[in-house]
Amino acid sequence: MGWSIDSVQPTGVVVRLWQERVALRLPLRPLLTLAVLLFVLGSVIALSLTIGSYGMSLADVWRVLTGGDEQPQMSLVVWEFRFPRALVAALVGAMFALSGSALQSVTRNGLADPSLVGISQGAGLAVVMLVVLWPDAVGAWRPWAALFGSLSIAALIQTLSWRREGNSSMRFILLGIGVAAFISAMTSALMTYGEIDRAMSALAWLSGSVNAANWADVKLLSLWLALLLPALLVLSRPMAAQQLGDATALGLGVPLAWVRRGLIITAVALAAIATAVVGPIAFVGLIAPHAVRRLAPAGVGLHLLLTAALGAVLVALADLLGRALFAPVQIPAGLVTSLIGVPLFLLLMYRTQARGGQA
Repeated sequence: MGWSIDSVQPTGVVVRLWQERVALRLPLRPLLTLAVLLFVLGSVIALSLTIGSYGMSLADVWRVLTGGDEQPQMSLVVWEFRFPRALVAALVGAMFALSGSALQSVTRNGLADPSLVGISQGAGLAVVMLVVLWPDAVGAWRPWAALFGSLSIAALIQTLSWRREGNSSMRFILLGIGVAAFISAMTSALMTYGEIDRAMSALAWLSGSVNAANWADVKLLSLWLALLLPALLVLSRPMAAQQLGDATALGLGVPLAWVRRGLIITAVALAAIATAVVGPIAFVGLIAPHAVRRLAPAGVGLHLLLTAALGAVLVALADLLGRALFAPVQIPAGLVTSLIGVPLFLLLMYRTQARGGQA
């Protein structure tokens, strides 16, 4: 009954579930890489709890977290400011990374990223409209507005790129970049004509900052990630078949149209909810899947878990660097990831052109 580890071999681990109704052979290298990434993530979060204007040691943080320290000021700093901020950074990093991985799978193009193809910008425009035009509705409607904006842009780009015969993934990317630029211009115009205090609030949000993260954001992100990550894992098997080509996938009985719709909706939802909470954070969805393929090649399911872990590390580390490098000035995590991601995007574009347009 239950589950068991049947054997541990030099090349992998065999796991049998529910009286051998499900058997999995998990490669050892990806498992070890996942463990290392989770350890690094925990270390980054622990370090972020000690850094700030109110300095603390790891021992101080441990006492606060375990209830062994009754200093009100120290408890307030850790529980109300630093801990939710670190968790939000990790959660949005995982969500943006998973969104990028799903988009790259459905388009078969390594340049796909929610910040490049207009999905994050669609969410951003919807939220900025709320902030500038209906500020009283921001709290209740922000996640749903972001989701609606992202889905609308995704549907537009899909219609423009997939209704033509040939279904070029590069066309999807280029159309997305053009639509993203147009939406960014609309967002800037909206802030220009809005009231100054609302425009400044929207501008701070658009920089991709986790400064204002709280426990309500942690709960919202955790809930959506708990719903959407299993959906992606369920789609991992048809995703693996899809990588063999449309003809092979259809021959194996994969409903390609439904799989593509499911991947797009899940990818859009992941990016939209993350954007609604912290604003657009660029290039995480581009960097994480590519880096994971080089760190530990794995099947689709393990690749998704590794991508989520690396995305969480990237944004948590970007937030930590933005806080620590130029203290007391804080650089938003979105700007840090952009500084890292732009050179990598140019390199990937060059490699894609060199290979004849296939990323």
